[in-house]
Amino acid sequence: MSETNEIDLNKLHHIVLRETENDSIQEINPDFYRKLSDFIGDLKKQEFDGVENNIKKVIIDTATELTSLFINIRLEKISKSGNISFQNLLDEEKFILDAEEERRERAEMILSATINGKSKFLESISQNHKTKTVVVRFLQEVDELIGADLEKYGPFKIEDIATIPYENAQALITKNIATKVRWED
Repeated sequence: MSETNEIDLNKLHHIVLRETENDSIQEINPDFYRKLSDFIGDLKKQEFDGVENNIKKVIIDTATELTSLFINIRLEKISKSGNISFQNLLDEEKFILDAEEERRERAEMILSATINGKSKFLESISQNHKTKTVVVRFLQEVDELIGADLEKYGPFKIEDIATIPYENAQALITKNIATKVRWED
């Protein structure tokens, strides 16, 4: 862990370069992503005119590209490795891996139920998924609707936030009538 607590573009470049030059996942500061987020966030808050503003935009774009490259390199190393060592993974990367593990478990569950003739179990999974709720923010007005769970929802005005069944949410999101609300929104 050669980097100090503060991140700048030069240090970010050095960290990404070091990661690309090694086959294994490199050890870095555990709060790297938070420090990097602070660095980019602080840059975005600064206001400049003219050439200085153009330079700021280039720095932000470069930092964004390096960040994307860094995450993708580390995730690719993880996916190519048959034996994942959690030792040098950051908590944010473990969060991503949790979702991958959940995906694999779900795929195995569906495969097992299908080849073992458990159609009632598959029907239950399907129904539970259709009716699980999702939080959405409405981009257009919507009249009352009947949810996949046969409950009534709405009516909704622009910017209203509601919890509705997944199947209904997906239909509204696809038509750009609503957008999914995520934790970071």
